Amino acid sequence: MGKSCKVVVCGQAAVGKTAVLEQLLYANHVAGSEPMETLEDIYIGSIETDRGTREQVRFYDTRGLRDGMEFPRHYYTFADGFVLVYSIDSKESFKRMEALKKDIDRHRDKKEVTIVVLGNKLDKQDERRVDSNVVQNWAKNEKVRLWEVSVVDRRTLIEPFVYLASKMTQPQSKSTFPLSRNKNKGSGSTDS
Repeated sequence: MGKSCKVVVCGQAAVGKTAVLEQLLYANHVAGSEPMETLEDIYIGSIETDRGTREQVRFYDTRGLRDGMEFPRHYYTFADGFVLVYSIDSKESFKRMEALKKDIDRHRDKKEVTIVVLGNKLDKQDERRVDSNVVQNWAKNEKVRLWEVSVVDRRTLIEPFVYLASKMTQPQSKSTFPLSRNKNKGSGSTDS
């Protein structure tokens, strides 16, 4: 296990950010329970990557955004990753999530961050207000990974978070500067 990664979970109020984390980490979300307003909570989870290693991830569960509220800027500077959550039954929540993505791009100071997008409440398919094809095209254009999930079905939450942990903890790629030297080069020996 390497360093602990910091992931900020954000989106509009009542899209299910806390429910996603509670269900993912503890499998204890009760469907249909009244949402409670979050100020900020921190969850620590150990997630297995696609390389088979376990990584510690610190999740910052942020306050749900409402009209006229700005996302606190300090989150942009320390995060290694973001989970942007919208609800498939709310176009407004998708628009808010789009604006958050633009803000992240603008404020991250060229720091490389991993962003995943979750369209929550897949179990409310009959109340869908956000077109799945539109969202997939948006995600492709923004170069982010998107999953539609439901806290009712915990299995839908596993893949996005394994991807997130794997991407944030990828081993550094090989340097473009070769470190090994040819031992015979410049030695002046003349073996014939």
